[in-house]
Amino acid sequence: MLEYEFMRNALFAILIMTPLFGLIGTVIVNNKMAFFSDALGHSALTGIAIGALLGIVNPTISMIIFGIVFALLLNRIKDLKITSRDTIISVFSSTALALGLIILSKNGNFSKFSNYLIGDILSIVPAEIFALLIIAVIVLAFWVLFSNKLYAISLNASLAKSKGINAKLIENLFVVLIAIIVMISIRWVGILIINSMLILPAAASRNIARNLREYHVFSVIFAMFSGILGLVISYFGEVATGPMIVIIASLIFFVTYFIRSRIGD
Repeated sequence: MLEYEFMRNALFAILIMTPLFGLIGTVIVNNKMAFFSDALGHSALTGIAIGALLGIVNPTISMIIFGIVFALLLNRIKDLKITSRDTIISVFSSTALALGLIILSKNGNFSKFSNYLIGDILSIVPAEIFALLIIAVIVLAFWVLFSNKLYAISLNASLAKSKGINAKLIENLFVVLIAIIVMISIRWVGILIINSMLILPAAASRNIARNLREYHVFSVIFAMFSGILGLVISYFGEVATGPMIVIIASLIFFVTYFIRSRIGD
């Protein structure tokens, strides 16, 4: 399998992306932000559409810019003291998705962008892998500096503020980071399954982790295992890589859920 350059590139990309998904996913699951990340993923089509209208050659640039703006907007909505936050986020997500589809489908041009729905990790090239590596370094730096503060905010925002933690700034930085990771990865992972890649490893880890350290470690391990095994199975089975990775991650979740239920009994 590794005799082919495109498979080596795909493996390198998975070894970089999946640990990021594993780490970031723990905070998303812990803070109950699954709806948020799903809406962010759906908004990618609007970012692509805006880029197409403005004549931006590289859709990733317009996706990142729109994704950051959309993420900050959703984070603001999340903080509103109303009972229908999920509904409002869903409305924004549906509107962004529909708007993107309308713009991109004009004159029957949507076929040019349909590959963004399921992604194609096998199309990644060395320059893009290098860009992923830079993002990985930024994420790890953020994690070292702010992960404890993020968890403090999620546990008790008022107490975190009393300790001098700028909760709003850190939360905004975190959602911007999510937006950048999601928008960069969508081309290879796919709009339809990007949220699953973020949520499933962390959710599976939460089923069996006994402390915060195990929560992080298991999430990264599950994400990397799903990515590598999904790539191998997709190669020999001649099926799409992204969906296969999600299937593996789903199986891991159900196994860990069964283990937790048995231990609980």
